[in-house]
Amino acid sequence: MSTSIFINLPVKDVKAATAFFARTGFAIDERFTSEEAACAVVADGVFVMLVSEPSFKDGSGREVADTSQVSEALLAVQVDRRERVDELVDAAIAAGGESNGDAMDESFMYSRGFRDLDGHLWNVLHMPATES
Repeated sequence: MSTSIFINLPVKDVKAATAFFARTGFAIDERFTSEEAACAVVADGVFVMLVSEPSFKDGSGREVADTSQVSEALLAVQVDRRERVDELVDAAIAAGGESNGDAMDESFMYSRGFRDLDGHLWNVLHMPATES
């Protein structure tokens, strides 16, 4: 049996968030997409559910974090090459996201970050030492 992960993120506008992630380069899985949620495919078995804030609140039974004030998570995505880090982050910024700090270039890792339309923090990294 294979294992998958579905990360659920609250969004103010499902259509806008879906368009943002599509422009960033993620595929949208229409099987799991409705007016209340959309499914962005990060990699095989890794999905991000973009859930309307009311639905997220109903499902979690908790208030939605105000990402202008607090960070609820830092989502890190490892990619296959250094250039892909820049491609993905530049695409996110061009789609309306914001840069989240300067690039970090260490001997073991290169990374950059962005904030999506709803303020969720993303870190995109390449670690050549983990390649096989």
